[in-house]
Amino acid sequence: MRRGHRLGHRSAPRPGRQFAWLWGAYGTSALGTWLAFGAFPLIAIQVLHAGPAEVAALSAVGAAVGAAVAVPLGPWVEFRRKRPVLIAMDLVRFTALLTIPAAYALGGLTFFQLLLVSVVVAAADITFRAASGAYLKTLLPAEDLLVANARFESTAWTTTIVGPPLGGAAIGLLGPVATVVADAVSYLLSAFGIRAIGGHERPPERRKAAGLRAVDLLDGWRYILADTTLRPLFFNTALFNGLVMAISPLLAVLMLGQLGFAPWQYGLAFAAPSIGGLLGARLARRLVTRSGQHQVLVVFGTLRALWPAGLAFLGPGTGGLLWVMAVELGLIFCCGVFNPVHATCRLERTATDRVTRTLSAWAVTTKATTALLTAAWGVLGSLLGPRTAIGLAGVLLLATPLLLPRRAATPLSEPQSAPSRT
Repeated sequence: MRRGHRLGHRSAPRPGRQFAWLWGAYGTSALGTWLAFGAFPLIAIQVLHAGPAEVAALSAVGAAVGAAVAVPLGPWVEFRRKRPVLIAMDLVRFTALLTIPAAYALGGLTFFQLLLVSVVVAAADITFRAASGAYLKTLLPAEDLLVANARFESTAWTTTIVGPPLGGAAIGLLGPVATVVADAVSYLLSAFGIRAIGGHERPPERRKAAGLRAVDLLDGWRYILADTTLRPLFFNTALFNGLVMAISPLLAVLMLGQLGFAPWQYGLAFAAPSIGGLLGARLARRLVTRSGQHQVLVVFGTLRALWPAGLAFLGPGTGGLLWVMAVELGLIFCCGVFNPVHATCRLERTATDRVTRTLSAWAVTTKATTALLTAAWGVLGSLLGPRTAIGLAGVLLLATPLLLPRRAATPLSEPQSAPSRT
């Protein structure tokens, strides 16, 4: 982002060639993801005629089983070069997603296939994110991590603004699986971009004992729970993300079903407010410079919890569309500030040789919590109605600020663990 130097007293670094390729690959896959925003629920509702419980199960089962599959991959990836892993995960997602339009064209698409693909994609997502965090830490010095994470966050929200409306238009013109094709192709292009990074990645040290031990699988969680800063952030983000994501399928049912919004309106409702995320990400570095990392985490971690309850008051027509956009604008702005600061704090607090395992444990827990809460809210949505279930989640979110860190973190001494092996 060329105006990044305005966000702090020190000029933001120009990304080198390697970081530029990584950033470009991220932006490409992010655009594909947001083009396909809501594609699986939309296909389940409009093609397979699924109800609220089935739509919730689609998100819950995919996340839960995908998280379980990803558990042993964290320590396995830790001792391998990260760039080949990133490329492999992109190719896995490309292949899995392409099976959906293929089956649809042949008239053989089933709900089970949607579940299976969601599992594969979820496991690959967790592994990719963990490996990319470790890889990023080797590309940039610690003082530049916030700049990099803010750029990723800005890119994510930019693609959120552009993707859903284009995706809704593509679905209207080309059918319900068009955006799934675009998402698949974006992963292929991302793989090419990561391959173009080049350079030499030093292989991690091989362990003397072959195979994975049980302690390796649990090491990421042990590391998180032992750290006084990571532990509260871990519980806060798992619960917050889980409740927000649990609302998503119910909101899709409410808007696309009961309230009769068109797919393009559903996409617009989340795309337009994403300008708040872009603005928040652009302000994150300035706010940290002015107020400190801990203060920003506490203030914006609290503010982001205040908005989702408003979604329970969503109504039909133009007024309802403007209402959901206003609520999402406030929520997304706060998340836009919080997310890059949180991601930077997490990398700074994690020793280099533990990054992949720690991020894997974090992602697995978030996915599993999301799956559990999404399944529970799917049942609640069926029993109480989507609107009541959304309101209940919004009330519970008001308690999540209690889990934020109570004091600023002390600097991490890297020798707490073995020297870097990446």
